[in-house]
Amino acid sequence: MGLKKILWQKPMLRVCYALIPLVLASIYLFGWRALALMGTVLFFAVITEALFTYPQGKPVTSAVVVTGLIFTLSLPPTIPIWMAIVGIVAGVAIGKMMFGGFGQNVFNPAMVGRCFIYITFPLHMTNRWVEPIWGGWGGFSHWSTPLDTITKATPLVELRQGGLIAWEDLFLGQTSGSLGETSAVLILIGGLFIIAKKAASWKLAVSCLLGGIFGSGILQLAGFANIPSPLATLLAGSFLFGSFFVVTEPVSGAKTKSGQWIYGGMTGALIVVLRGFSNFSEGVMFSVLIMNAFVPILDQTVRRLQMKRTVKT
Repeated sequence: MGLKKILWQKPMLRVCYALIPLVLASIYLFGWRALALMGTVLFFAVITEALFTYPQGKPVTSAVVVTGLIFTLSLPPTIPIWMAIVGIVAGVAIGKMMFGGFGQNVFNPAMVGRCFIYITFPLHMTNRWVEPIWGGWGGFSHWSTPLDTITKATPLVELRQGGLIAWEDLFLGQTSGSLGETSAVLILIGGLFIIAKKAASWKLAVSCLLGGIFGSGILQLAGFANIPSPLATLLAGSFLFGSFFVVTEPVSGAKTKSGQWIYGGMTGALIVVLRGFSNFSEGVMFSVLIMNAFVPILDQTVRRLQMKRTVKT
């Protein structure tokens, strides 16, 4: 029997289906270049995993397709394609295959890849934003956004500087940002779909959202003017996208029920802290990777406490 080239997993396919509206929105808002970028990233993601799995007689898993999609949707629209290739190869090779492949990775591979190019090419990842194309056919009639729409301002930067942004713009996607983070309504639709289909843990998503709400609310009440309102915290940047599609990654996230509540809540709160007090306007990537490192000890501690309670009863 020959080697099966790709192992298609239903939960991973459902995540792909949930991301389709965001893929289409990225084309409408930023032009066909977004699709070309995505196709290139997916090609190199699959090839990178295949270089590790095929020599072992194992197939490529459909999880790498999800990794490629999430990685691409987390990127600025103007990112050079070759930089995206470097990022996805690093994410799959270092963040996943070096740990043993599917089911063995400690860190979220998409965030590992994004972190790699974020640190290596900071200017292109933080300072090359564009205003989305809006109205009529939008980006479906353009290859990319016009060069004269380049801006340094994203909703998070403006909010951090005390500016105000209409929540309707954040909800619909009429603001600058990464390819998949601009439209809150489409993220919610996709997120609720994977939760309803049990392709993602609702505990992880809800706890992350609650962590952001309580974290921003408490810091605002404490008088920190650089912390936006809970609503703005959720709608601006990649908070919603991270809550539904990144924090819920099943392998690198917490496995125990109590651990999932703690992991998600602390990730959401840490995002608010990093956004408000670090040099980075966005905190999802670093928060997820930091909390990934604590997952083993977190789950182990929860299990030990559960065993002690069982023994006492």
